Amino acid sequence: MTTEIKTNKKTLQGTVVSDAMDKTVVVEVGRFVKHPKYKKFYTITKKHHAHDEKNHYKIGDVVEITETRPISKKKSFIVIYK
Repeated sequence: MTTEIKTNKKTLQGTVVSDAMDKTVVVEVGRFVKHPKYKKFYTITKKHHAHDEKNHYKIGDVVEITETRPISKKKSFIVIYK
């Protein structure tokens, strides 16, 4: 009998907008939504602080981040290395 562990962690893709902090990057994630009344599409952006252990990523890089336990007050995502 095999046991499978399910994880319901969010995985998001975004662009690095800041790498000034040590082992932390700020990733801007955008999503395309439709207005319920006016039926127009628009972009909502949100910035997430993510843990980058190797200080590998720089401004402009497209990265994938996943949800994890809180690492600090603002960091609750980590960068997925490929």
